[in-house]
Amino acid sequence: MKQYTLKKVIDFNDSYDIIIVGGGPAGCAAAIAAARDGANTLLVEATGVLGGMGTAGMVPAWCYFSDGEKIIYRGIAEKVFTEARKGVPHESENAMSWVDINPEQLKLVYDRFVKHSGVDVLFFTRLAGVEMKRKSEIDFLLLASKQGLKAYKAKVYIDCTGDGDLAAWAGATYEVGDQEHRMQSATHCFSMAGVDMYHYTTGIRLHGDNKKSPIYEILADKKYSLIRDSHLCQNPVGPGVVQFNAGHIDANTLDDRQLSQAMILGREMANQYGEALKEYYPQAFGHAFINNTAQLLGVREGRRIIGDYILTLDDFKARRQFDDEIGRNSYYVDVHIPGSESVHYQKGESHGIPYRILTPKGLENLLVAGRCVSSDSMVYGSIRVMTNCLVMGEAAGTAAYLCFKGVHDVHKVDTNKLRERLKQAGQYFL
Repeated sequence: MKQYTLKKVIDFNDSYDIIIVGGGPAGCAAAIAAARDGANTLLVEATGVLGGMGTAGMVPAWCYFSDGEKIIYRGIAEKVFTEARKGVPHESENAMSWVDINPEQLKLVYDRFVKHSGVDVLFFTRLAGVEMKRKSEIDFLLLASKQGLKAYKAKVYIDCTGDGDLAAWAGATYEVGDQEHRMQSATHCFSMAGVDMYHYTTGIRLHGDNKKSPIYEILADKKYSLIRDSHLCQNPVGPGVVQFNAGHIDANTLDDRQLSQAMILGREMANQYGEALKEYYPQAFGHAFINNTAQLLGVREGRRIIGDYILTLDDFKARRQFDDEIGRNSYYVDVHIPGSESVHYQKGESHGIPYRILTPKGLENLLVAGRCVSSDSMVYGSIRVMTNCLVMGEAAGTAAYLCFKGVHDVHKVDTNKLRERLKQAGQYFL
């Protein structure tokens, strides 16, 4: 493949203190946290909507917001959760786990929180390149939009791309997959409208853990060949509308072609689910139809950027606490690879999330937050979910502010000051 050298004068913007790439839960929380403390902050998002998997990805429910006894994902995470619940008034006020998500309500929540914090947002803008001042310091970013390429320079950068694109392009060390090079399967979420909600709510439980679920008849029917396992999570999001997190797609989603093929396959899978449910559960789905498929593939695994600490499954099992922890996590180890170990906590149990998994080795002015943080392949199945992304994003945004105001090196941020500021903002940790 030929390579070309860019020879063109482009606009240069160096007005921002902090630039965050990726407007999912981690990116939104990072931007809000950075701006609330006074940083001039830019949030860059490749699509036209904030929220990532909960909005454009159509994931139909939040994972655990509590440890079974109390909310432990607090601060910005709890505020987002509280406002998002207003879009699903059918949910119990006491529900803290697997709470339904109305994606349109959640879009408004993120828009409003980010706008009111004073963050500048660039939609339909992608990271196109990373220029280094020296091996350990990012100089500026190249961003591509409708106006072409532009250069943006900040004091601190935060990678919330999910796959760690910014960090990887800056030279960070990373891992992908487990020891056998297997990656977790992805899912393309979708929704069906026209569902008979009486039969849906009072009839057969669809989830695969119910051996009487129609999914097992569907799996035996060869004409639905794209449906190959019993993964069938779904949540009602409004009258007559049910949103699905169902099925699996195997692809290396770091590869452009495989990612593109996975999106096409995902829409075909959604169509098969719709036809199959009409046939095998007509009481609820006989008059229903696929009314939306997600704009984003539900990617569960990409790069894991190697940081100053690598969170491990042993840390999870030991319910480990850390001197630099910036939040707590109680979500179970949920790895979508056949035969993988699933590890659950009892009520009231959780582990700490250390700040050091946000700090890529060898890079002074870059933090990571969200799905690309430093962890082993197993605990990654727990730390990757939206609740944790919100918590880690808030910590990253707060740390970025402390960094550019003081030490100018993310590895030297005073974690006592960081934890004190997070506690003031309502975050929970031990």
